[in-house]
Amino acid sequence: MRIETTLRIWLASALFCGAARPVWAQSSDEPAKPKANKQTDTATKNAEDQPKWDPLRAEKDLEVGQYYMRIGKIDAAMDRFQDAIDAKPGYAVPFLYLGEAQEKKGMKRDAVKSYKRYLELYPHAEDKEKIQKKIEKLQAEVGKKKS
Repeated sequence: MRIETTLRIWLASALFCGAARPVWAQSSDEPAKPKANKQTDTATKNAEDQPKWDPLRAEKDLEVGQYYMRIGKIDAAMDRFQDAIDAKPGYAVPFLYLGEAQEKKGMKRDAVKSYKRYLELYPHAEDKEKIQKKIEKLQAEVGKKKS
């Protein structure tokens, strides 16, 4: 019983001492400036001290984006595919999925750009002919829209 009481007193005093930090006076020349919050959504952003290139995060973003596509959350999927592109620049696969999402959303011009970028990065893709046909079809639809 005596040890428990001693521990409680010690813990309480440690907590009290930690909370009572000395306040240092600021110089009167410069008023205190609040730190600006540069990122409002940090769920998918790297911390400032972390590298931007993160292939594992890119793969995870692709998985989550594909899941969002399956359940019909196209906007969320596009965000995840864009995050994958940011995390691993030069990786072709996110552009393919982003193009599919944009096509489903009716963003035909953007889908064409994404598909073209996919083929630029992966010129020997197995589905190259299929993607080129999609590009031609979308470009024709965009051309009809203008007329």
